[in-house]
Amino acid sequence: MNSLTTTHATEVVLPGLVEPDGLRVTARDLPAPAAGQVVLRMEATGVSFAEQQMRRGKYYDQPAFPFVPGYDVVGAVTAVGPGVDAAMVGRRYAAVTKVGAWASSLLLDAADLVAVPDGVASAEAETVVVNGVTAWQMLHRTAAVPAGATVVVLGANGGVGSTLVQLARHAGIEVIGTASPRHHELVRALGATPVDYRDPDLYGKIRDLAPDGVHAVFDHIGGAGLAESWRLVRRGGTLVSYGTAATKDEDGNSRLPVLKSIARLAAWNLLPNGRSAHFYNFWAGKRRPEAFRARLAEDLTRVLGLLADGVLTAQVAAEFPLAEAHAALALAESRTTAGKVVIVP
Repeated sequence: MNSLTTTHATEVVLPGLVEPDGLRVTARDLPAPAAGQVVLRMEATGVSFAEQQMRRGKYYDQPAFPFVPGYDVVGAVTAVGPGVDAAMVGRRYAAVTKVGAWASSLLLDAADLVAVPDGVASAEAETVVVNGVTAWQMLHRTAAVPAGATVVVLGANGGVGSTLVQLARHAGIEVIGTASPRHHELVRALGATPVDYRDPDLYGKIRDLAPDGVHAVFDHIGGAGLAESWRLVRRGGTLVSYGTAATKDEDGNSRLPVLKSIARLAAWNLLPNGRSAHFYNFWAGKRRPEAFRARLAEDLTRVLGLLADGVLTAQVAAEFPLAEAHAALALAESRTTAGKVVIVP
């Protein structure tokens, strides 16, 4: 084990169903890394929609309270356990954690780390970890959208949405993106045609722009609007649902909205209309950990490379120190930001 083992960590704990200011900042000793593990000193983590759902107890498979949130992280290795290459110490890596990343240091399996290119700031890299992999996989693996096609991205100003727009444009795909008017300039700058998501005739406006339908719709909202997204898809196209934002404030079982969406998508797939519908699950294939890790590493390496090459522009909405994670979460929930809210040490 490397002698630089971290023994102390500051963590942000979500104690239960609380408002953002109910988050607790605590300290604990970290055990030495076990075989195959490293200690990663956090340089950037972020606020995703998952944490917003978890605060309400609405994320599909969140752990029992209390726990440390934090879906992904970028940081430097400070110590390694037995069987891990000591050359990793001092190098920067990214990882998808699902929970636990809102901490100054954390224990991770070395096999889950993906190298961050030199020259890419940690806060910028953070914006494309889970968001970038999600966007890449939905566009190129789930929907397999060809160059020259047209797609719709709901929430084109968000963390996943803004990355998805850029990846699509890089692939020669036309994009119609929904956002509030305050973000239309950004959406245009990313290369998409903006449409006001509050417009009562939102879907009519999209049909005016793509009267023959679109090759894919990427919908994180779910709920009643999912059927409208389905109607936008042309023959041979795909609807990709990847969230249930419309129901995040509703009481009841956290799994029910997801299960309802999956059932609707499955039913639509039975229709003889040449279209397909999918619920994108980041963790699909996790039961085959080696294959899952290989695919994740491949896709995240691609996205980080595009960021390093300047093809992608990191959309950092704001940065907050770890001790102010409550303010970071509140801003992310305000629905006024473009890009991803990032937490730094």
